[in-house]
Amino acid sequence: MVSEVNVHEAKTHLSRLLKRVEAGERVVISRGGTPVADLVPHVRSTPGPGLLKGRIRYDSATFDDPDPELVRATVEVPVDPAEP
Repeated sequence: MVSEVNVHEAKTHLSRLLKRVEAGERVVISRGGTPVADLVPHVRSTPGPGLLKGRIRYDSATFDDPDPELVRATVEVPVDPAEP
């Protein structure tokens, strides 16, 4: 079942509308007779392995040849002139 309410009614009766949505009803909120939002039950998703498969790409040009300056700054130990 689908109900349509205006913004004022939605603000005034939000708790009641949420109970109706929890019971399985869909509520459309309209402004000036034009639908702007739907109140629908929340569907929890549980992320699992492979969720981003095909959406992340590996660029070997970025990772295979590190920046020499970055390597020097992070790997080489600076020499302290005060040490023998």
